Amino acid sequence: MKLDVSALRYLSGDEFRTLTAVEMGMKNHEIVPANLVDSIAKLKRGGVRKALDILLKHKLVHHENKIYDGFRLTPLGYDYLAIKALINRGAIHSIGRQVGVGKEADVFEVLGPSNEVLILKLHRLGRTSFRAVKAKRDYLKRGKHFNWLYLSRLAAAKEFAFMRALHDHAFRTPVAVDCNRHVVLMTAAPGIPLTQSQELAEPYDALREALAVVARLARHGLVHCDLNEFNLIVNDDEQLAKSRSPRLTVIDFPQMVSTSHPNARMLFERDVQSLLRFFYRRFRVQVPEEEEEDVIPQYDEQVGEMAEAREQEEQEGEDGAMLSRLDAELRASGFDNWAGEDLTADRLNASDDEEEEEEEEDD
Repeated sequence: MKLDVSALRYLSGDEFRTLTAVEMGMKNHEIVPANLVDSIAKLKRGGVRKALDILLKHKLVHHENKIYDGFRLTPLGYDYLAIKALINRGAIHSIGRQVGVGKEADVFEVLGPSNEVLILKLHRLGRTSFRAVKAKRDYLKRGKHFNWLYLSRLAAAKEFAFMRALHDHAFRTPVAVDCNRHVVLMTAAPGIPLTQSQELAEPYDALREALAVVARLARHGLVHCDLNEFNLIVNDDEQLAKSRSPRLTVIDFPQMVSTSHPNARMLFERDVQSLLRFFYRRFRVQVPEEEEEDVIPQYDEQVGEMAEAREQEEQEGEDGAMLSRLDAELRASGFDNWAGEDLTADRLNASDDEEEEEEEEDD
């Protein structure tokens, strides 16, 4: 969606206070009653109604009165709250052009405090492929109320945590700068998305590097679940290619799961096959038969043996035995993080939801 921030500078403190009140009310209401907005915002008499009129004008809230008079945040309203928070922190100064759009997120260039180019990713779960999930899955269990704003916020927090942890463990990822609500701020990775590369210096080396990332993640107890040409940034510098230096940067982490997840093997193998298919289709390179054992990672080899080694170390009481278990450290899906499991299941069903939506549109 288009991110129009032209009204951001003109909104007053009362209007942002009212917008925040609607957000707070949505923790327990899909449509927040007008009197509840008024009681949360605590403005002078008539102040909330005036603020709501301005927010409606800029399409930051939506008004409904079918059952009762109430309001809910729009995606743009949620964007404004997150961006305003980042501006107040001094993390960003201005919003630039859109550089990416997908099923789950919009990506923009922004300027940081030193006029450096950063990347702003706005998570938008439920926008396309997950619309049908709301009707199929119960997010009200355990006495909790969930909506897509909350799930987008959860995905952003999860991505920020994984990005920071992976970078700290010397994985080539963007540097996580800040996070607020459903928005993640990160450094820009050098290069272009692999899917945009029509020619690649030493493509076989790049394939080996990509497969090595899958294997190394598994040794840390993680499966990316969507490691393909869209989530790899390639820096195709000729000197890097000749020196066989790392050229790939991994992006997009909220769908990551633990190797303890019941679907981990399937997701691991899907990542491997996706990379093999892409490199053959685009660059006509494949792993020679005599190198398959060394180059193509196998789930049991990467996970099973390492898991046994870690279990043995833990039983022996060695200090630091679990330091490399990033799945346990970050409570990846598969480690009894039930909300995360819901997200993972939704992503697994994404293709089914897309097909059903297409059928509905055709009807």
